[in-house]
Amino acid sequence: MTNTKFWMHETEARSINQILASIFESEWLRWQPHLKLVELQSEQVLFESGDKLHHIYFPTNAIVSLLHILEDGGSTEIAMTGREGMVGISAFMGSNSTPCRAVVQQPGWAYKAASRFVLQEFETVPMVMKLMLRFTQALITQMSQVAVCNRHHDIEQQLSRWLLLNFDRVDGEVLTITHEKIASLLGVRREGVTRAACLLQALSLIDYKRGHMHLINREGLKAKACACYEVVRYEYERLQKGSG
Repeated sequence: MTNTKFWMHETEARSINQILASIFESEWLRWQPHLKLVELQSEQVLFESGDKLHHIYFPTNAIVSLLHILEDGGSTEIAMTGREGMVGISAFMGSNSTPCRAVVQQPGWAYKAASRFVLQEFETVPMVMKLMLRFTQALITQMSQVAVCNRHHDIEQQLSRWLLLNFDRVDGEVLTITHEKIASLLGVRREGVTRAACLLQALSLIDYKRGHMHLINREGLKAKACACYEVVRYEYERLQKGSG
């Protein structure tokens, strides 16, 4: 049995979700009626902390931030998910509610499926279980590494790591985001993000104009980032190669 790549005929520019693309053809025929392509808008809340999960999302070219909500109402990003994964792992991890808020950070498209269908596939199809558990392992690695990064590395390194993880998940080399929003996600002051971004721009690694962050030199940005970026990237790539 061979893997079947799933191509989105609706729009040529949309990319493939890597979990869906790894599902075997025999299972994929069963999945198709349960998936709906939906457009995700910037700042759209997919679910709040404590919500019961009715749907799971498989992003294609959108990025979703998972946020930890603080007692004072503030929030900090603990992980991000794009085309490599899914949003709503609590549905098959022993709880049908989520401990974090899921907010669309970069607008785009995703496939949406009822959580009960995904849970049924997880429980009855070993290959689907393997794919989802591998993604969950990589997501946990990202969460752990973000915690280490935020505690031990300076804002310039954090920003470089964050930008690279985002650029890995979008089509092209442009992010639509403000310094204020990045500061909120990183849990730091906006002034610190602005100083770090200006330094990276002075080194011709990025260019920032009117809420648009352009990637100029990926290798140079990697050199400025801490090792956390490579740890997260390697884990996703390692688990993806072992899937199927």
